Amino acid sequence: MSAASAIYFVEGVLLVAIQEDISDTDILDLQEALAERIVRDSARAVVMDINALEIVDTFVGRILAQLASVSKLLDAQTYVVGMRPAVAMTLVELGMDLPESKTALSLSHALQDLRGKPLA
Repeated sequence: MSAASAIYFVEGVLLVAIQEDISDTDILDLQEALAERIVRDSARAVVMDINALEIVDTFVGRILAQLASVSKLLDAQTYVVGMRPAVAMTLVELGMDLPESKTALSLSHALQDLRGKPLA
C-alpha cells in the first residue's frame, strides 16, 4: 500500500483515505488491497474519503465505481465521503455516477448512517 492511500479498520468498517497525489498504479494497488481487506476483516462497510481529490478524470471516476462494485460483491456497503463540489460536477459532466455506493458529506455522516442513528 502506498502513501497515496491508507486503509483503516474501525467498528467493522474499512476507512479508505485517498490522497491527492494518487497515481493510476496506486489506485490499482488500492483496488486489490481493499478487496483483500474486506474479506480478511469481514468488513460490513467501506468508507472512501476523497476529500483530498480536487479533480477527477474518467480513470479515477471509473476506479471509484469499480471499488464500490467490488465492495458490494463482497457484501460491504460503500460510502463515498468528502466529495468536493467540483468533483461532483466533473463526474456528472463525464456522465459518471456511483450506483453501487452511497454518498455522505463526511465520515461522521457515513458512520451515523451505518449505525442507523441521526446526527444530533
